[in-house]
Amino acid sequence: MEHETAFVFPGQGSQYSGMGKDVAEAFPAARRVFYDIDAALGFSISQLCFDGPDDQLKLTENTQPAILAVSSAIHAVLEERGATRRDVVAGHSLGEYSAIVSVGGLTPAEAAAIVRMRGRFMQDAVPAGTGGMAALIGPSTDEARAICEEAAEGDVLSVANINAPGQIVIAGTKAAIDRAIVVAKAHGVRRALPLPVSAPFHCELMKPAEERLRPLLDEAHFKDLWMSLVSNVDASPIGTATAVRNALVRQVASPVRWVESVQKMIAMGVKRFVEIGPGNVLTGLIKRIDSSVELINVSDVPSIEKFVESVR
Repeated sequence: MEHETAFVFPGQGSQYSGMGKDVAEAFPAARRVFYDIDAALGFSISQLCFDGPDDQLKLTENTQPAILAVSSAIHAVLEERGATRRDVVAGHSLGEYSAIVSVGGLTPAEAAAIVRMRGRFMQDAVPAGTGGMAALIGPSTDEARAICEEAAEGDVLSVANINAPGQIVIAGTKAAIDRAIVVAKAHGVRRALPLPVSAPFHCELMKPAEERLRPLLDEAHFKDLWMSLVSNVDASPIGTATAVRNALVRQVASPVRWVESVQKMIAMGVKRFVEIGPGNVLTGLIKRIDSSVELINVSDVPSIEKFVESVR
């Protein structure tokens, strides 16, 4: 069968103060999701989404459940309006949890509780200020790996996110990241810039976080998915509760293979990508991966109304 439509869900970096507010005000289905997540977390993440403050929203342990809450609330509205015909799902890093929620693997509240701890474990894995990430604009994945090898000098430094052609994020110790920026410029890389993140995600330094997350994921009540999820870690479709749990454990310290994941979905017949959640980061990345596909962004009340109208 042709897989025409993929729903994709954004990860960290898409957050902004005010996200989801109009959606919660307009739709009871969205309010229910926020209410359930607030109850599960024991504090009002919805208030943090709607009103900030930004410095609190930027803390990884808040950012992760906040983005998941907004994505899940928007998806719940689409579901209620009968606008969730899709053939495959995926999410970028944290967004993988939103994708799993969207196809019945976890409830929004269960997923939010897990990602809050995931954020905390990732933050705790490396003392503040000792790890970092940088974006390299221009090089191929192989060139980025070579830069990491040259700059590592015994420190952890590796490719963390393969986001789009010529857009690679690397992660490692702060010292290694600083060296990599110099090495990258010597190799003629167009731009090499440190990212404003609080920890070096998706590299070996996250192993302690992986070990702490594993028991949480082991005891979570995963269900088999209603349809395939293309996982970050293998860029291949999975669907059973066991495979999903395993992918989420490995995802923490492994690179996000976003380019291959999108290419896999296109190979499966996807012609239309619908990004569900705050911002439009994935829409921009997918456009750079393959400009021939149709891209739709559903992030607020006007875009929800427009999308629901288009699929009627």
